[in-house]
Amino acid sequence: MFDALMVSKDVETGKTHAEVTQIDLDRLPEGDVTVAVEYSTVNYKDGLCIGPGGGLVRKYPHIPGIDFAGTVEASDDDRYKPGDKVVLTGWRVGEAHWGGYAQKARVKADWLVPLPEGLDTRQAMAVGTAGFTAMLSVMALEDHGLVPGNGPVLVTGAAGGVGSVGVAILAALGHEVAGVTGRPDTADYLKSLGATQIVAREELNETVKRPLESETWAGCIDAVGGEMLARVLGQMKYGGSVAAVGLAGGAGLPATVIPFLLRGVNLLGIDSVMQPYDNRLRAWQRIGKDLPLSKLEDMVVPATLSDLPKLGADILNGQVRGRVVVDVNG
Repeated sequence: MFDALMVSKDVETGKTHAEVTQIDLDRLPEGDVTVAVEYSTVNYKDGLCIGPGGGLVRKYPHIPGIDFAGTVEASDDDRYKPGDKVVLTGWRVGEAHWGGYAQKARVKADWLVPLPEGLDTRQAMAVGTAGFTAMLSVMALEDHGLVPGNGPVLVTGAAGGVGSVGVAILAALGHEVAGVTGRPDTADYLKSLGATQIVAREELNETVKRPLESETWAGCIDAVGGEMLARVLGQMKYGGSVAAVGLAGGAGLPATVIPFLLRGVNLLGIDSVMQPYDNRLRAWQRIGKDLPLSKLEDMVVPATLSDLPKLGADILNGQVRGRVVVDVNG
């Protein structure tokens, strides 16, 4: 028997309820590799899955947790053996497949990657899906020509998980970083990660009639979408790129094609869920090399399984700063 955060749903009312309970190993879903989970984290999707599901959970009862890190206990796949340290992000684990909010998980071997050199399992989950997505964004911007010295790089939703890691990585690589936040109390936190400029959310939240504004940003990691993304597109420097990773501000895009046609702006979609193995490995290796671990520790908020119901609600309300690291054995 082992502990897990189990989410159940009342078929009559449709309401969900999450609580820590003990379950048997035999209840785990099918998979090639059984992992003794050590740490997980809290992402926006986790908040949805802990609560009403947001259309992500297919079947109840359910164990959320879209990422985890731990040690292989048993494996039917030659790539992994007992004792190996592994990381999992994406592949709809924690949504359609039971996830990391448990002391054990069973998954397909194809979904795992070896723990990157230079990181332990706790640090890997301080990175988690959010940090992995941030690094994919940095890599995409670099692949489209971003280098230090091009000009300031904007990070929207900067105090969130993706934003925090994105700010730290960009600053460590030598970029001038501007962080957008709607929470003035996070300014010192963002500066400690390397941001040199703080932009109030209100400055970018309003739609303007002009399709182009002054060329300001050499690149952007955008976790907000909606009106803010539309506004940022009109402020990009010639040939600049925006890596779109989220929709906290809405799924709509009230923009024109003018920035693409007259300034050669690139809008890059970043998906972390179905990334091919080679890209995953490349991103994790870059994280181990380019993310300052001292900055990573500054982002960490520790938690246990019993904290998750409240944290799930908090992240949906925009009240979680940095990276929550869940010690599933704590």
